[in-house]
Amino acid sequence: MREDQKREIAVFRFGVISPLTGIARLGKGQKEAILRELTARQWEIPYSGRTYISRSTILNWLKRYEEGGRRIEALYPEERQDRGKLRAMDEDMALGLIELKKEIPHASLPVILKEAKKRGIIPSNFRVSNSSIYRLFQRYALNEKAPERIDRRRFEAEHANQLWQSDCMHGPMVTAQGKLRKSYLFAFIDDHSRLISHAEFYLRENIQSYIDCLRKALQKRGLPEKLYVDNGPTFRSHQLSFACASLGIALLHSRPYQPEGRGKIERWFQTVRKSLLSLIEDAISLDELNERLLKWIDEDYNIKVHSSTKETPLGRYTKHLSLIRPAPKDLNDHFRRRALRKVYRDRTVTIMGRVYEAPVELIGRSITLLYHEDDPSRIEAFYEGKSFGMLTVLNPHINSRIKRHQGITEVVPPEQPLKIKGGKLFRKGGNDNE
Repeated sequence: MREDQKREIAVFRFGVISPLTGIARLGKGQKEAILRELTARQWEIPYSGRTYISRSTILNWLKRYEEGGRRIEALYPEERQDRGKLRAMDEDMALGLIELKKEIPHASLPVILKEAKKRGIIPSNFRVSNSSIYRLFQRYALNEKAPERIDRRRFEAEHANQLWQSDCMHGPMVTAQGKLRKSYLFAFIDDHSRLISHAEFYLRENIQSYIDCLRKALQKRGLPEKLYVDNGPTFRSHQLSFACASLGIALLHSRPYQPEGRGKIERWFQTVRKSLLSLIEDAISLDELNERLLKWIDEDYNIKVHSSTKETPLGRYTKHLSLIRPAPKDLNDHFRRRALRKVYRDRTVTIMGRVYEAPVELIGRSITLLYHEDDPSRIEAFYEGKSFGMLTVLNPHINSRIKRHQGITEVVPPEQPLKIKGGKLFRKGGNDNE
């Protein structure tokens, strides 16, 4: 399995167990209620035909995560020891068959079994009776569809930094680089205190703008337990998912076309329009707009009594300072972009239009490169979870003078240029170098 596939699976597993990672302050009944909800849900499991996850599997992932120092790498899938051997129908096969039945509900059992073997859900030489499959489908009541009930009750996080909400709002036209451009406001609000962790206007509504705003919020206010975002493409990227998982932040997406769960950030956007933007004149610059925004947040909104909590956002937030996790010193490294590259025979890899040299032991390997687009001098190489340090930019002139023999690298000094006298390079009967 490739490194990016393992990483995607680990991020998914963290998303499943994230409601249980802070379980110390919850009672046994609350823990069991969360487990029942997780095992009853249908999941889109990466690289699997399953849609359900058992209680034992969830607890196993939680145990590995805690014993692994709460590092995302502890959730990487382990290599199977029985690969190639025939097994009895286990949970993976059963759940794969259940998913297939849901996909083709009107197909007969022989057709389902034939398709399951074709897709690799069960081995081609696997034998099972139709009655066993029928009892499996009957146990899950696949022909019965219960109506979906959505709980829309009001909620509030118990303490500061337990949950952040974030979203994007279309802002006014601004001047930037001598042109009139549309602006976009990204913001993060603490669900418990209503404190604005950070907000900023940008010229682009994309993941780069969102991550920049998020990093600033984390540096100012620490790490939330959960981050609740929209379901749109701006908020869906492997870079964001892995960064949140590696920081121990559960990334939650709202259901499509149902923004009610992000009501607090939506109401704050309305306050911004009425209180701040209503006084903004035309042709304001992006920098000036952000200066006014940050001043209004710090000197007005965050220290003003909120109508719902009857407290100031800053005052309510600071009551829980002992529970807040500070951002790590290497925060920016958690948001590095990732790329897979194969190291060529000459030890080189190419990324962002530049050629870099990799260590000799990585020749022929497919490695993971972590980097920031704005810092091409720091490209870190990883193979099988181990760092091989920063790559160096290729210098072909130095390489032309390197001799490698018996594991020893020797730099040969450049040859001295020829001293040419006269108007000709070569003369008959004379010294060519005179």
